[in-house]
Amino acid sequence: MYKAIIRPIFFLFDPEKIHYFTFSLIRTLSRIPGFPAIFRGMYQVNDKKLERNLFGLTFKNPVGLAAGFDKNAVLYNELANFGFGFIEIGTVTPKGQEGNPKKRLFRLKDDQGIINRMGFNNEGLQAAIQKLKGNAGRLIIGGNIGKNTQTLPENYTADYIECFNGLHPHVDYFVLNVSCPNVGSHAKLNDKDYLIELITACQKLNNTKEVQKPILLKIAPDLNDIQLDEIIALVAETKIDGVIASNTSTTRANLKASEERLKEIGNGGVSGQPIKNQSTKVIRYLAENSNKSFPIIGVGGIHSAEDALEKIEAGADLVQIYTGFIYEGPSLIKKINKAILKTA
Repeated sequence: MYKAIIRPIFFLFDPEKIHYFTFSLIRTLSRIPGFPAIFRGMYQVNDKKLERNLFGLTFKNPVGLAAGFDKNAVLYNELANFGFGFIEIGTVTPKGQEGNPKKRLFRLKDDQGIINRMGFNNEGLQAAIQKLKGNAGRLIIGGNIGKNTQTLPENYTADYIECFNGLHPHVDYFVLNVSCPNVGSHAKLNDKDYLIELITACQKLNNTKEVQKPILLKIAPDLNDIQLDEIIALVAETKIDGVIASNTSTTRANLKASEERLKEIGNGGVSGQPIKNQSTKVIRYLAENSNKSFPIIGVGGIHSAEDALEKIEAGADLVQIYTGFIYEGPSLIKKINKAILKTA
């Protein structure tokens, strides 16, 4: 029904506008008695064999929603009814910001992909905290954190620390987003020495807390083997809890979209099917060359159960969807979980 009726209607409208309309629709339906139970009956797969234990957390299933969908933590309770094992909110920055000028979100229908240059648009740390206080405890929540666009390089770490400290009581794990191509002056965030400084600062703060929360690093899919070797060395040196592979890509190779269309769209990160193989390649390289010494969350181009199993076979312990959720609908979560059960 979603792909036959709902998606064609949604795809007639501006992607960003329909995103917020979908939020309102899900929220409204979820307030009608009986509808949450209907959603759970349609999409959830509950089986102990799906549980995954990673960095001290128990995930009821390995299929999560990637950051960027519920930026401001406004819909995670309702989205839990669709069968996710975990949801990552954000990217959250200390201060609310508009992000880049609109239009900034574009569909690549023939490629089953999306290009975005949102620019960390969000309502800010305090707004996210208030929303997370309403957590019904239905699933694990990750907090994806970043810096404000206008923050000076010498204050980058302070931005991450402010978000880490504020969100700490309200999320189950953290993701340091240092690989988004849609924010200005992020070159420093890819420098190994700076990453060690940032990770160490977050770990030092984490160690002062009564309960320590896992910290993960989200990396780009465009890293070469030398850079991936540096990531492996970085994980070994800092003992960070894991890696998310991967963020959106800046490459435009092998797209079906015309040069004219891509020129019309302009800059932005590519997600969805166009980056599937590259993100899987990154996962496999990290897993094989580290002797699977740290957990990996695989994300990028998962539009089917087979895509998810491919990521897991490559070395991912958990997977996340975003663009696939938009193109395939909520039934994708159930299909992936059922496929994983068959391999159990």
